[in-house]
Amino acid sequence: MKKSIQKYLLYIVLFICLATVFICTTIGVADISVSQTIEILFNKITGVGNIEGVKTSTVAIIWTLRFPRVLLAFLVGGALSICGVAYQGIFKNPMADPFLLGVSSGAALGATIAIVFHLSATFLGFDLISIFAFVSALLTLLLVYNISRVGNKVPVTTLLLSGIAISQVLTAIISMFMIFSDQMNKIVFWTMGSFNAKSWNHLLVVLPYVVIGFMILYHYHRQMDIMLLGEDTASQLGVNTDRLKLIILVVTALITAAAVSVTGIIGFVGLIIPHIVRMLVGPKHKNLYPYSFVLGGVLLIICDTVARSLISQEIPVGIITSIFGGPFFIYLLKQRKRGGI
Repeated sequence: MKKSIQKYLLYIVLFICLATVFICTTIGVADISVSQTIEILFNKITGVGNIEGVKTSTVAIIWTLRFPRVLLAFLVGGALSICGVAYQGIFKNPMADPFLLGVSSGAALGATIAIVFHLSATFLGFDLISIFAFVSALLTLLLVYNISRVGNKVPVTTLLLSGIAISQVLTAIISMFMIFSDQMNKIVFWTMGSFNAKSWNHLLVVLPYVVIGFMILYHYHRQMDIMLLGEDTASQLGVNTDRLKLIILVVTALITAAAVSVTGIIGFVGLIIPHIVRMLVGPKHKNLYPYSFVLGGVLLIICDTVARSLISQEIPVGIITSIFGGPFFIYLLKQRKRGGI
């Protein structure tokens, strides 16, 4: 794609992003006008204006409930998307996603243990379910990495197989907990993902992981481009492939674990967005990371808005992403088979 087209595409994407954030903050079960939303957000962000005439409940809905939820959805969607880009690049596998190495299963097991044993205490404003999910996700990646390591090297094939095997084992353990526990509904709802009752605190916890993680991933965009040529070629060109893989795995695991521990498991975002972005800007990671982050965030905001607004009872957002993502990904695969992508 020509540079001029990419320049306009960037402006278009940013406009879509801002419009999506504003529109989805306005949409909800409570009927709040566009003008009121503008007044509240403008006043809270800039400190300019007077919202004394607006009901306190309306201000609370926009600023305390909807706006942080929309921003968190954007952050998590972007986080999962850039992790998907990194995984697909490091493994050279178009089917790779942020949950490939069992991070999601590890997080689900940690959350399940906290739910089953009724660990409802909070620490620094966060419930033990999120804390257990985060720690368990990181321990799972550590286990997969150590199983896969052969001397000082970590073969990609062994890493993938280890991740799949550990993921299946953890899923079986979760199923056992569900069978013998009266908390099955709560466990199932958590594993489907949700932004219900999320606040500014949750946003602030995820934010540093995503921002720092994005900066690190972007720093290695040239090495990731070289990795697409194959590990042997990359090594000959001066890339320390094993060190690069370790850095990518650790960073993406931290980002994914932070996101999943707060929202639960949300599938397909990190799988389909990188494919869409490659169609728009090409395979270079310098472009893939920022565009994937923004479009992934936009997609998850839209899906979450549908999840909380479609019917009176909130639907887990993971169901919506699967409904949208599954058919679209099948379409991409058929296009690739025909040589259209």
